[in-house]
Amino acid sequence: MSEKDIDHATGVETTGHEWDGIKELNNPLPRWWLWTFYLCIIWAVGYMIAYPAIPLIKASTPGLLGTTNRGDVAIEIAKAKDAQKTFLDQIASKSLDEVRKDQALFQFAQAGGKAAFAVNCIQCHGSGAQGGAGYPNLNDDDWIWGGSLDAIYTSIKNGIRFAADDDTRVSDMPAFGKDEVLEKDQVKQVAAFVVSLSGQKSDASMAEKGAAIFEENCASCHGEKGKGNHELGAPNLSDAISLYGEKEEDVVRQINNPRHGEMPAWANRLDDNTIKQLAVYVHSLGGGE
Repeated sequence: MSEKDIDHATGVETTGHEWDGIKELNNPLPRWWLWTFYLCIIWAVGYMIAYPAIPLIKASTPGLLGTTNRGDVAIEIAKAKDAQKTFLDQIASKSLDEVRKDQALFQFAQAGGKAAFAVNCIQCHGSGAQGGAGYPNLNDDDWIWGGSLDAIYTSIKNGIRFAADDDTRVSDMPAFGKDEVLEKDQVKQVAAFVVSLSGQKSDASMAEKGAAIFEENCASCHGEKGKGNHELGAPNLSDAISLYGEKEEDVVRQINNPRHGEMPAWANRLDDNTIKQLAVYVHSLGGGE
C-alpha cells in the first residue's frame, strides 16, 4: 500500500494530481454544502414537474398544478372587475349629473377617469392636464366647446375635427389673410382690436379701425364682445387665453392662416363607461362649468 502524499505547507493529503509542480489538495466540500446542493436539485426537478418550466415550440409544459403567473394575474383582474361591477353598472345606467351627485359613484368615476387620462390623454394635455401650444389647458374655465359634463363627454366621445367620426365637432376659421378676404392692414387692425379685448396694450387707432372689421367679419362667431360661442366652437377672445399665443403677432398669424387642432374620437377606442369616467375626471379638475 502506497504512502499518502502529504502537502508539507498545509499538512493536507493531496489527490496525487500534479501539474507543473503544483499539487492538488484533497479538500472535499463540506457535507452541509453537498446536502444543500442535492436538495436544490431535487427541488428543481419537483418544480419542473409541478409548474410550467420546459419550453416547447409554441408553449411550455403545463405542470401538474396547471398554474401560471399570467393565470394568477388574470384571476386577480377578474376579482377586481367583479368588485367594480356594481359601480360600473350604476355609471352605465345613470346620467353624468346623477353620477356627479352620488358621492360614492363620483369618487369611483374620478379615480377611473384619472387612470384612463394617464394612459390616453397626457401625451397631448400633459400629466397635469395643463396643456400646451395647440393643446387646451383643462384646469382653467376657458372652454371652446363648453365645459359642462355633457359637453366634455361629447368632445371626448366624438373628438374635434376627427374625419373618421361622423358626429365629430367641426369649426374651421376662414384664412382671412391667405384667402385675401382681408388686406394686410385690415388683418393688423383686427389683431390690434382682438388684443385690446383682453386688456392688453395695442395701438388705439388701429384697434378702433379693427373694431368695425371685427363686427363685420368675426362677431357672427365670436360675438360682438369677443366672448366666443360654445355652439360654434368659437374661442373667447377677451380672456387673454389662446391656444396659439396671445401676443399681437400671434393673433395676426392666426387670422392670416389659422391653425386647426384635431382631437381623436374615443368612441371606438374606449367603452362608454370609461368615457363617462374621463368626463367626470376632467370636469372635476377645476375648470368644468
